Amino acid sequence: MNPYRSLIIDDEILARQAIRTLLQTVPDFEVVGEAANGTEAVLKILQQKPDLIFLDIQMPELDGFEVMKEIWAHHQPMVVFTTAYDQYALRAFDVNAVDYLLKPFNEIRFYQALNRAKERLTQRAQPQVDALMGQLLRDDAARSDDAHLRRILVKETGKMSLVNTDDILYFDADGNYITLHTEEKNYLIYESLTNLETRLDPSVFVRIHRSHIVNLDYIAEIETHFNGEYIVRLRTGQQLKWSRSYRDNLKAFYTRVT
Repeated sequence: MNPYRSLIIDDEILARQAIRTLLQTVPDFEVVGEAANGTEAVLKILQQKPDLIFLDIQMPELDGFEVMKEIWAHHQPMVVFTTAYDQYALRAFDVNAVDYLLKPFNEIRFYQALNRAKERLTQRAQPQVDALMGQLLRDDAARSDDAHLRRILVKETGKMSLVNTDDILYFDADGNYITLHTEEKNYLIYESLTNLETRLDPSVFVRIHRSHIVNLDYIAEIETHFNGEYIVRLRTGQQLKWSRSYRDNLKAFYTRVT
C-alpha cells in the first residue's frame, strides 16, 4: 500500500521541522509539502490533495479554521490541529479533528495522534463530518459581520491561486464561465453568476446586467442612457451597461456614495 500523503502547516519553521522529523520515522506516512501561512496552506492542500494535514491554528493571513472553510468544498483531508493555545480544543473537535496537539508535545503524544489518524484513514470513516463542518460555517457566519466571500480560488496553467474580491473590478459571465476582471489581469472560473452573486457582499457587489456584477468601489460615474438603461464608467476606464431589468439595484450605489 502506498504511504499516506501528509502536509505540514505551521508558521514556525522549528515546529514544521519537528513534525517532519517524527513523520519520517513512520513508513506509513510521507511528507508531500509544507506551508508557512494560511493562504499558502489552502493552495498546497488543493494542489497536493494530502490524506492528512498537521494544521496550526494561529497563522498569518488565514487561521486554521479559515483554511478548513476554504478547502472543504474541494478536498477533505484528515486533520490534526497543532497550537500553543488550549482554548481552541473544543472548537477543533467540533469539526471532527483526528486529534489536537498542544505545543510543546512529546514523541509519545505525537505518535498517539498519528495512530488515530492511521485508524481513521484505514477505515475512511469521518462520522457526521460534513454536518459538523456545515455547523462550523454557520456558527462563523453568526459570529461575524463579514460572512461573505473574500477570496476566490482560480486555476491557471500549472498552478492555483487566490484572488481577493476587493481587487475585482467586475464579473463578466458567458454561460457558466465567469471572467474576473482586476486591474492587473483577468481570471476565468467555472460557476453560475447567480450562485456567485449570493456569496458576495451586496453592499459592495451589485448585479447590473444578466452578465455583469460590478464592484461599486470602482465606479467613477453613472450616466443615463436610453430606455431606462445607464452607462457605468469605472475608474479604470471600462464601460458597462446597467440594464433596466436591474435598475432597482441602483439604490445600493446611491447608499454607497452618500
